[in-house]
Amino acid sequence: MEKMNNENEILLSAPEIIGKGMLVTAGNTEDGFNCMTATWGGIGFLWKKNVFTFFIRPQRYTLGFAEKNELITACFFDNSEKSKKILAYCGSHSGRDTDKAKECSLTPISVSDGKAVAFAEAEYSLVCRKLYVTDIKAEDFADKTLLGNYGKGDFHRVFVCEIEDVAGGTNG
Repeated sequence: MEKMNNENEILLSAPEIIGKGMLVTAGNTEDGFNCMTATWGGIGFLWKKNVFTFFIRPQRYTLGFAEKNELITACFFDNSEKSKKILAYCGSHSGRDTDKAKECSLTPISVSDGKAVAFAEAEYSLVCRKLYVTDIKAEDFADKTLLGNYGKGDFHRVFVCEIEDVAGGTNG
């Protein structure tokens, strides 16, 4: 992945960079945080703001942190084997049971005056402030074939967030 230099480049490359995976992280270094791998999301323009839309299933440990905190980050990594292993590990292990950052040798960095966490190894991170939260509901699907993504009925909670900053990694 080519390194992004500004928010506009990220907006234009959104489908490609989100589809490769990211770590959605909520919380802070003082009170605790958790990250999870995600490949669903959206970057766009809404309410006269650049926004990122996150989707978190109810059973994910990260959900509680996202609900409790004002800021959420999306950390994007290069396309190296090491980064792929980080995303695979963080997508298959729960922060309830393990310290994913420690297990993946990730360096948490405090961003936005300590209100959020990103990782030094990320190429860049979007720092996002929650604007709107809602739940996906079965009855709202116009295309009912998409319900196949929810075999367990575990519909995502949707977070629409304003992109407040693009933070670069320090080691990436």
